[in-house]
Amino acid sequence: MSFRLAVSAPLLFLMAAPVFAVQTNSPEASKTPIKLTTVAEGLENPWGLQFLPDGRYLVTERPGRLRVVEKDGKLSPPIKGVPEVYAQGQGGLLDVALASDFAESGRLFLSYAEPRGEGKAGTSVARAKLVLGPEGGELQDVTVIFRQEPAIVSPNHFGSRIVVTPDGTLFVTTGDRFKARPEAQNPASTVGKVVHITADGAPVSEKPVKDGWDPKVWSIGHRNMQGATYDAAAKRLWTIEHGAQGGDELNHPEAGKNYGWAVITYGKDYSGEKIGEGTSKPGMEQPVYYWDPSIAVSGLALYTGDLFPEWKGNLLVGSLKFMQVQRLVLKDGEVIAHEVLADDIGERVRDVRQGPEGAVYVLTDDSNGRLVRIEPK
Repeated sequence: MSFRLAVSAPLLFLMAAPVFAVQTNSPEASKTPIKLTTVAEGLENPWGLQFLPDGRYLVTERPGRLRVVEKDGKLSPPIKGVPEVYAQGQGGLLDVALASDFAESGRLFLSYAEPRGEGKAGTSVARAKLVLGPEGGELQDVTVIFRQEPAIVSPNHFGSRIVVTPDGTLFVTTGDRFKARPEAQNPASTVGKVVHITADGAPVSEKPVKDGWDPKVWSIGHRNMQGATYDAAAKRLWTIEHGAQGGDELNHPEAGKNYGWAVITYGKDYSGEKIGEGTSKPGMEQPVYYWDPSIAVSGLALYTGDLFPEWKGNLLVGSLKFMQVQRLVLKDGEVIAHEVLADDIGERVRDVRQGPEGAVYVLTDDSNGRLVRIEPK
């Protein structure tokens, strides 16, 4: 079942099908009093956020820098040893994720646009050991564990989020690279896919999900997934991806399934022309939820904390276009209500994360980007 969202008011409109609109005024979607606090500023186009065990923050900057943000908001010097990045267009240093044993091993994962020569680039993931010091620190034993293939001449649609599951394996989202739409339907490539790999980069399963599939590929038919999170209790992966004009999607990708891009979509091309064959086709999955017009989705978090008990089990979605966070209320895997949060941030929201104390943190995508905390008012 899919839902259509018309962005027109703080409490938005949900559609149980693309024909009949119903305004949602359920108690679950009532306005939540919140306050915003700037934790740090001066970050250049920050992209990914993680929380260190000692209470500090780890932030990527798209030009290719990894920094520690101190508790008082001071920025460390750039951490040494970050791999070379393709910092053009939407490319650069993207996500950061801590290994499940980070407290003991210091291991982390970075996703980034990697230059491949001859103007080509692709989404890659590197594993490294983080060694912190008074001058920031350095990455040691840097090893590339995943490279998106084929590499393509394009500065757009790299994805890319990393989700570390409780068993230590990784889901990685990749984009269709904008100029390579047909590759999203090619299960032998890793363009426009969710991939599932071990911490060493090997396929999780010894056999491909389906015949003819790259053994790393989990699901196909994705456009540009820039948000992903894992529900450990339900053992469910959630992703959000950019549509073209209209058609931003929320999905929970499952192994071996095809999510349609660019054969089916609720969006239109930037020229206004139709994309693909329509909005549905046998053998291709419908989104759980989609936005029309697009909100330019970014970070995604599943809220499990105690500071906002009414949010438990809800998804929090960043919006680049509308500079806000949106809360999606879930029931039995479906979106039943919706609320606009933090509508006054004033900058594009790039990442959304739940902090260890239950507050929500966002990164703003700006040349003077900020780390902002959301907590009860």
